[in-house]
Amino acid sequence: MSPNPEWVKKLVVASPQGSELLATERASSNLDTDQLAEYLFGKNELETRERVLKILTAEPVFDKSQNYFQGREARIEASLAKAKRLRQLQLEHNWSQDEYMIANDLLSEPTPYGLHASMFLKTLRDQGTPEQHKLFLDKAEQYKIIGCYAQTELGHGSNVRGLETTATWNQSDKTFVLHSPHLTSSKWWIGSLGKVANHAVVMAQLVIDGKRFGPHPFVVQIRDLQTHEPLENVHVGDIGPKFGYNTMDNGFLLLNQVKVPHVNMLAKFSHVDPQSGRYQRPSNPSAVYGTLTWVRSNIVLQSGSVLARGVTIATRYCAVRRQFQDLDAKGNVGENQVINYTMVQYRLLPLLAATFALHFTGRSMINMYEEAQKRMAAGQDAGQLSDANRRPGPEEINPGTDLLADLHATSCALKAYGSTVAGEGLEVCRRACGGHGYSSFSGIGTWFADYLPTLTWEGDNYMLTQQVCRYLLKTARAVLEGTAGDNDTSRSFKAFLARRDTGAAFDILTSDKDLVDAFAWRVAYLTFEALQHRDADKQSWNSLLVDFHRLSTAHAQYMVVKSFYDALAAESAPGSLDRQTTGVLHKLFRLFALHTLEREASEFFSSSATTVRQIQLSRKAVMKLLEDVRPHAVRLADSWSFPDWQLDSSLGRYDGNVYEDMFHRASELNPLNKVVFDPYPDNNNILKKDNRAKSKL
Repeated sequence: MSPNPEWVKKLVVASPQGSELLATERASSNLDTDQLAEYLFGKNELETRERVLKILTAEPVFDKSQNYFQGREARIEASLAKAKRLRQLQLEHNWSQDEYMIANDLLSEPTPYGLHASMFLKTLRDQGTPEQHKLFLDKAEQYKIIGCYAQTELGHGSNVRGLETTATWNQSDKTFVLHSPHLTSSKWWIGSLGKVANHAVVMAQLVIDGKRFGPHPFVVQIRDLQTHEPLENVHVGDIGPKFGYNTMDNGFLLLNQVKVPHVNMLAKFSHVDPQSGRYQRPSNPSAVYGTLTWVRSNIVLQSGSVLARGVTIATRYCAVRRQFQDLDAKGNVGENQVINYTMVQYRLLPLLAATFALHFTGRSMINMYEEAQKRMAAGQDAGQLSDANRRPGPEEINPGTDLLADLHATSCALKAYGSTVAGEGLEVCRRACGGHGYSSFSGIGTWFADYLPTLTWEGDNYMLTQQVCRYLLKTARAVLEGTAGDNDTSRSFKAFLARRDTGAAFDILTSDKDLVDAFAWRVAYLTFEALQHRDADKQSWNSLLVDFHRLSTAHAQYMVVKSFYDALAAESAPGSLDRQTTGVLHKLFRLFALHTLEREASEFFSSSATTVRQIQLSRKAVMKLLEDVRPHAVRLADSWSFPDWQLDSSLGRYDGNVYEDMFHRASELNPLNKVVFDPYPDNNNILKKDNRAKSKL
């Protein structure tokens, strides 16, 4: 196909054009977008993003024009080239770790260095001793060794205790022998392992004198540092194409009696004494779950911006797209903007509110994680270990007194809920874009597919709810026994028991505090109901799994609503926000909370947190809030400050030139339009002409 002919180049979009429509949208709201963006991210981060963006867009290797046209092999090779250049730029510009992560966020695709830069370095840093930092971490930070975190197996995922890979202590030569005894022992889904990593932190069952002590982390070299070929008795490779995430080399790993020195077991929290061969466990067993808790906490933090990306695209496009005429409009007013239809608003605007709710919750989650790390650092080091024959999991820790147990349960609940809201919300955004939402050029489909594994990895979202409920049930028992510590969960449980017989009567329609308290009441009601079924009625754990999922979801929803409320409370809200912006955020808070309450109406009613009449009125309140938020929708999306280069979306362009960009990508960037097919079945020829540029890779 030849370039667009002159008569095509002269065609313009029918009036009103997208740029005009978005300009009108922005003019209809006096929300200060820059002020809100600074409140969300801070001035320094916004300036850093802009500075890093200029560097990336000046580099040819980061050109995104062919992203939607390349096959998997071409994309992963291109992604490795990008990963290498990012590392080179980090050194050239002396980027901090935060700046490097901002660059990766702007690139917006997983690269084969992803697990090295995150979980491999994090695990070495947090679970290694000073000696191991010198031996492994220093080299890893300089990319002299490149690693990954190998936990999930072909036969085991969420059940970490069921991992089959073993690490057997050999007292005679002071080594560990790592072995994959079954095909299902193969490490699987491990990011950065398939083609790039030469080392792995392998989670394996520690075995001493035939006795198992649970999964522990071991540093294992898997490829030669010069030839990059697999070492002897190591079988490693890429697991193949996936639903998404195809710029990452997720891999498999089998080990056949591979020996590693004693020092290769990461030993900050537990170790094997090389002289006696005795196992010494950590004084706080939950400390060894630090890496997973950190990852889950970051998933919570990122869920808001992940969803915001889809919401930004859908909101802008629905403001540009016009379909049909309002049935009640008088005269020839033209087609109506899609965003003006209440059914579209009902789908999109609560998700817009959810982006802010999840953002504030994520910040609270990270603060909680950092506080736990500080306390752990102050009260425990590698020397605080004790002998033990058994290694309990985090659900066995006293929930009333242990901040780490609270952190573990909170991270599990919010990871499950936040990633589910983000993942399912992206699909809602795609469908709100109509037929064009199915095009890769929408920028939502690929982003959605790349994000979907988040709902499964680091704990399947359905499985994690069981861990949350173990914690809630133990806290409830402790409250009944009078042994509970003083935390938000135990306080809300005590308040529930004190008022259970007199009724709740929360004023959800006029009082923000009562609205939050109604969510807390629902959690307490569902918890003590589940406790009754479990302890008094002796129902099996399996029979209660659906109830547990509902309970965990309720607990997460309460924490999100409370975090949003706390962020906007007068005593904590920064003075940098003007009254108009604060008022709009308050409407978003009530929209998120009341929309959630409406969807979970049966539980709020059955728990006596609300009456039927209140639920009916809350539905009317939601519709009024949609009307109030509607004029600010585009500016609220703008406040997330996604540059067009990052979104890589025709539909979500800031300037509204949706149709021009879609046609440009289809007619001029599409390699398929540079070939001429031979369509007739009387020969085996496929192409008559091929004018595609050959890849330089």
